[in-house]
Amino acid sequence: MKRIGLFGGTFDPPHLGHLLIAQEALTAVKLDEVWFVPVSTPPHKERAGLTSGKDRYDMVKAALVQEERFRVCDIELIRKGKSYTIDTVRELKQTYPDDEFFFLIGGDMVDMLPEWRGIDELKQLVTFVAFNRPGASAKSQPDVHFVPFVEVNISSSLIRERLAKGKPIRYFVTPAVEQLIEERNLYGDNNE
Repeated sequence: MKRIGLFGGTFDPPHLGHLLIAQEALTAVKLDEVWFVPVSTPPHKERAGLTSGKDRYDMVKAALVQEERFRVCDIELIRKGKSYTIDTVRELKQTYPDDEFFFLIGGDMVDMLPEWRGIDELKQLVTFVAFNRPGASAKSQPDVHFVPFVEVNISSSLIRERLAKGKPIRYFVTPAVEQLIEERNLYGDNNE
C-alpha cells in the first residue's frame, strides 16, 4: 500500500512553486509519491490558448526528472474533455485499490470544495491536503488537512506574461522546462 498525493492542474507551464508544494507534501503528509495530473480541460476556468496536452505533459515530465518520487499521470489527458476530480479519483481507486490517495490543493481552493462535482463521495475516496500561504483566509474544515506553506508568488500566468514581454524565466522553472519552452516556441516568439 502506497500513500500517493495527487496534484492536479493545467501546469501551463509547470514551475518551481508546483515542485515546492509537492516536496512539502512528501514530508508533511508522509507520502510515498506525488503524481502530477495535468488536466485536459479545466472545468472551473476556461482559458483561450491552453497549451496542448502533449506539450504540458512533456513539460511536467521534464520538470520531475530530479525527483524519483514524483511522476506525471496522463489519465485526464487520455480521457479528454472536461476534467472532474471525482472521475479521475474513481478510476485511480479502481486501478490501485490498495493505495491511499491524498489530493493536494491550494488553501484558496478550500472554500470552493462544496461546489466540486461529487464532493461527498470524493471526500470518502481521498484526503484533501490544503497548502495555506501566510495570511490565507480559508475556513478550517474538519475533513481537510491544512499544511502551512511559504509565500511563493510564482504562477504559470506570470511566466506566460514574462515570456510574452521577452523577459527571462530562468529560476521560475527548471532548466529542462525552459529548454522545452524554447525548443517548441510554446509561448510566442519572444521567449528567452
